[in-house]
Amino acid sequence: QVQLAESGGGSVQAGGSLRLSCVISGYDDGSHTLGWFRQAPGKEREGVAAINSEGITRYVDSVKGRFTISQDSAKSTLSLQMTSLKPEDSAMYYCAYDRQPYRSTWQFLNSKDNYWGQGTQVTVSS
Repeated sequence: QVQLAESGGGSVQAGGSLRLSCVISGYDDGSHTLGWFRQAPGKEREGVAAINSEGITRYVDSVKGRFTISQDSAKSTLSLQMTSLKPEDSAMYYCAYDRQPYRSTWQFLNSKDNYWGQGTQVTVSS
């Protein structure tokens, strides 16, 4: 059973930065895509960034050039570095682990068939 635990959320002013981390336990053979989703009040959960087993990354257009997803060499921690934050980035951010192996980053970001962490809140004030 995969377990995910996020940390690093908080409140910042527009233009600021935050780094989210996700500790992964029960990780298996490294064939699964990982990533971050977010959900703002009244909105659907959306895929933000993904990284597959080969290190290939994908981002939703709204965060390209501002967010960077990475994974440590042991593949036990997933990170999301967020810079130039905007009020519209405010949301609960969830670490996610694809239940299906070898899916593309695009499939992952457009699916909800994942293991989820408990979420960490990010609030950006103008």
